[in-house]
Amino acid sequence: MKTKEHYSGKNAIVTGAASGIGLALIEELLSLGAAKTLLADFSRENLEKAVARLSEEYPGRVRGVVCDVTKENEVAAMIAEAAEFFGGRIELLVNNAGKGFAGFFAESSCDMERAGRLLDIRIQSNDDWENAFALNFYGALYGCRAVIPYMLKAGGGEVVNIISGVAFSPMPLQTMYAATKAALMALTLSLRAEYWEENIRFIPATPGTTATSIWRRGDGEDLTPPAAQSPRESAARILAGAAANRRIICGDDGDAEGLRLFGLAEAAEALDKYFANVAKERKNGSLAI
Repeated sequence: MKTKEHYSGKNAIVTGAASGIGLALIEELLSLGAAKTLLADFSRENLEKAVARLSEEYPGRVRGVVCDVTKENEVAAMIAEAAEFFGGRIELLVNNAGKGFAGFFAESSCDMERAGRLLDIRIQSNDDWENAFALNFYGALYGCRAVIPYMLKAGGGEVVNIISGVAFSPMPLQTMYAATKAALMALTLSLRAEYWEENIRFIPATPGTTATSIWRRGDGEDLTPPAAQSPRESAARILAGAAANRRIICGDDGDAEGLRLFGLAEAAEALDKYFANVAKERKNGSLAI
């Protein structure tokens, strides 16, 4: 099925939608003919700007809701408001809200003070872990739980959970990010089977290497790789993959290769060497997170 035909006339929710890939997903959906879209985001300022701009081009088709996805009651209220705005039917939910997390898991034999200063990281506390799971995992879980009843009533629907290539290519010094996204991938694939007969399609999707704020350090330095794609390119690939009902969507060719190698026994030794070298360089502060 062609992407435009798949989304034309449908109603969609995107979380983390006031900037970056989330906003690009909304823009792409509207350009493909989505009937109505709801933007959910934690930042009221960014949300109001995005909704105002999009409403000029797509009057009556855009609504914004301030929502902290780490709070289940706010997610449930946001989904209910979307259902009201959409006239009861929610065809698509994209759980995009999330954040990249980096840090030392525990003490290290490297010069932690120097590495932490250069890479803007520190040792991760249990509170850090709980906050990471609250945002990257439970936020999506709450969205899935709240939207399922509406989709069951409508006879089906689609939920795309944004993971990361780090879910199957776990990077050193990104233990929280890797663990939260791997957990979300597993949840999504389990739900995919659980609701297959109810015609609710659950799909995990990586955004690929994309030029967003995730690459900006605390001191403002931009570490975006030169070959990074634009948010709209990422959004287009994600939506095309969802329209085709791919089991796992890879946002770029690099993620697709990482997924291919992940389960290959013959690649294990090479992968261990590669990631060990990444760890070494990061501990020396010479490779960006």
